[in-house]
Amino acid sequence: MKIASVVARYLLGLLFTVFGLNGFLQFIPAQLPANPLALQFLGSVSASHFAAFFFALQLVGGLLLLSGFYVPLALTILAAELYNILAFHLTLAPGIAPGLVACVLWVLVFLQYRESFKGILSAKPDTQA
Repeated sequence: MKIASVVARYLLGLLFTVFGLNGFLQFIPAQLPANPLALQFLGSVSASHFAAFFFALQLVGGLLLLSGFYVPLALTILAAELYNILAFHLTLAPGIAPGLVACVLWVLVFLQYRESFKGILSAKPDTQA
């Protein structure tokens, strides 16, 4: 399981690093969605510069996964990114398969680092007095 987690960490890190960089450098040609609402949404996100924030977080999360440092932080950042990706593809633009692959990779990495999230996942965490 540890080998699968390491491979998944590198694949997920590479995926988010490449697509985060692509947001700034545009080396992969964009395929515009057919849905006019999706086009309007992407136009608004781009015009408001929210896209730059989104791509920066993808890049940071991907680089952290590739480096092996602060992996729980990277997983937390990328969980929010994956939620947005899945929500967009479920509601506005069909083609959810790449997002699901990224989610499976995320879960494989998360399972290796789940002890780091023990306090977050408890209903009544211990507090320090």
